[in-house]
Amino acid sequence: MGGSMTSGEHCASAIEIQELDKWYGDLHVLKKVSLSVEPGKKIVICGPSGSGKSTLIRCINGLEPFQQGHIQVGGVKLDAPAAIQAVRRKVGMVFQHFYLFPHLTVLDNCLLAPVHTGLRSRAEAEAQARELLERVGMRDKAQAYPAQLSGGQQQRAAIARALCMDPEIMLFDEPTSALDPEMVMEVLDTMVMLAERGMTMVCVTHEMGFAREVADEIVFMDHGEIVEAGPPAQCFTSPKSPRLKAFLQAVVH
Repeated sequence: MGGSMTSGEHCASAIEIQELDKWYGDLHVLKKVSLSVEPGKKIVICGPSGSGKSTLIRCINGLEPFQQGHIQVGGVKLDAPAAIQAVRRKVGMVFQHFYLFPHLTVLDNCLLAPVHTGLRSRAEAEAQARELLERVGMRDKAQAYPAQLSGGQQQRAAIARALCMDPEIMLFDEPTSALDPEMVMEVLDTMVMLAERGMTMVCVTHEMGFAREVADEIVFMDHGEIVEAGPPAQCFTSPKSPRLKAFLQAVVH
């Protein structure tokens, strides 16, 4: 459930998850989760707290181990430490909290990974970082330190930092939930810009306006399972599951 791609199509999935199970001790947090994401598609994962959304997205780039099932990202099967590193070179991730290094400027935060990994020389990395900071509306903050920025600015800087590694896929784990309400739109606008440029995106969020505008598919999770998945028009106007209907009534104003 959760993917519209069939085995007969020629386009390989950007992400393929099959029968994924994960436990924390006796707690079964992901139950036989299967999901296909085609290149360029925008998937929004929603659901109540504790439904397994963030755990699922963290499994995709190896931040969480899983006990059963398979994950393949960009053709790489996530089954060994070397594979995890290969997958992380394909995937950028933006978290609820920004995790910028406080002792580095915005620009130096963006330069750290591409220079350290040898992806680019410092001069090349700086040219690209300045371009990406301009794209997310942060060029004038390149020399600022994180403590000098608003929450929305820090999150946009974190998005630019992730983009500096040339990811094929961007993962967002509730990127606006730690922000003051007036800062949410500036981050969502940046994500809309990425979507319009064709980036493959998987986003865990409660921002249903963003989901309605941007998503190709809504994936609704509850109690560790994908309960329903489909295009926004279907999910918002005629949800099949009573659980999704109740969730939307609670979060859509």
